[in-house]
Order: sequence, then structure tokens, then C-alpha cells
Amino acid sequence: MKQIEKIMVPLAFSPYSQGIVDYAVMLARALDAKQLLFVSVVNQRDVDAVETITSFGYEVDGAHYVHENEKTRVAALDEMLKEIDFPEERMKLIITVGKPADKLLKHAVKEEVDMIVMGVKAKSEIVHAFTGSVAEKLFRRSPITIVSYREDSIARKLRKRITDKF
Repeated sequence: MKQIEKIMVPLAFSPYSQGIVDYAVMLARALDAKQLLFVSVVNQRDVDAVETITSFGYEVDGAHYVHENEKTRVAALDEMLKEIDFPEERMKLIITVGKPADKLLKHAVKEEVDMIVMGVKAKSEIVHAFTGSVAEKLFRRSPITIVSYREDSIARKLRKRITDKF
């Protein structure tokens, strides 16, 4: 079995992201991983929506939207990493634009990651029903092992659903 040297952590910057980051760092330390690669995808669908608004004459554009998103995400990750005990030179952030599942899979393969650590939930149940889940797509299509992080409140709900059925 191959040593886990590079761990990719997809981030949607949801309320669950801090837990995912903490869990990935814990795994990276325990496995003595050489790199933690944080990847965040600005959804192309959102950029297209901004461009549509621009076509109606409003003063906003896709490039500015992406730039502001990048600044916000870098600041959010910096905040999450404040208390993290992992060497900064072994962490990398990639922010890209596209279809999230496709971009994440391409980066995982291109960067030759050994493991992906991700959450299963970044959206509400209603939004998920209409848009599908990036996590589901990655679990189905990834050639790379995925470790699924469960935030405590989600784990409690899942345990309750299971125990209520028996």
C-alpha cells in the first residue's frame, strides 16, 4: 500500500469547512503527509449569472466577481488556519473557476493526490434537491480514496435516524 503523501481538501467555505480543515490537518499529521492541498472552485454557473446581469447594463462583471471571491476565500482559509499546527510550507491553496466536481477531480489527478478529505454537506437539503451534490459526484467518479468527514451535529442526526428505525 502506498504511503499517503498528498491530501486534497475541497472547500466550499460552508459552516462545516473549519471541521473539515481540522480533520484533514489531524490526518495529515498522523500520516506524516508531505502536503495539504486546499482546492476551492468558484462555480462557473455563478460567474455566468453575473455576466448575464452585466449584459443588462449593471456595473458588475465576472472577472471582478471571481477576484472578490478569491480574496474572500483566501482570507477565510487564513482565518481557519490560524490555530493549525501544520507547516505552512506544506500547505497550498488553489482557487479555480468551473464545474466544481469536474474541477476537483481534474486537480486531484493532476496534482497526484493520494487521498481526498471532504465533507458530505455544504448546502441545505432543499438546495441539494435541485442542484445535486458535489460530494456525491466525487464519491461516484473519483479514482482516489475519499475520506468522508462528518461534523458532530450531522453525525448526531444520522445516528438518530438509524436508531429511530430500530
